[in-house]
Amino acid sequence: MNIVEKSDEEIRAIADPLWRDLVKNSNEGKYGEFARNFSSALALAIDQVVAGHQFANSELARNLAEDTDYLGIIRRGEHVTVLYRQRSTRKEGEWLGRLVLGYEDGKARIFGASIF
Repeated sequence: MNIVEKSDEEIRAIADPLWRDLVKNSNEGKYGEFARNFSSALALAIDQVVAGHQFANSELARNLAEDTDYLGIIRRGEHVTVLYRQRSTRKEGEWLGRLVLGYEDGKARIFGASIF
């Protein structure tokens, strides 16, 4: 199955709960829960010590607002990128949230996630 063939509504039904979980677990500093839906390649690429340091030292990563705005979907190859407007509960302004999804072993997985 290729995720790019799904409708925007079907993709959002997958992406939105995953993004909410990332925000929640980032705010709580729970790396294990944060990474539980990562693809195997992403999980291997992210060093748990570095991620833990980011959670401990990033004001943004620990203070993400729960309310986000969906901006759109980009389809490419076997992955989709879902874009969100993300805010902080402590820092003024807006950030771009990026969630890259695809399938691994028949299950939707996170292949990339970031906030710019």
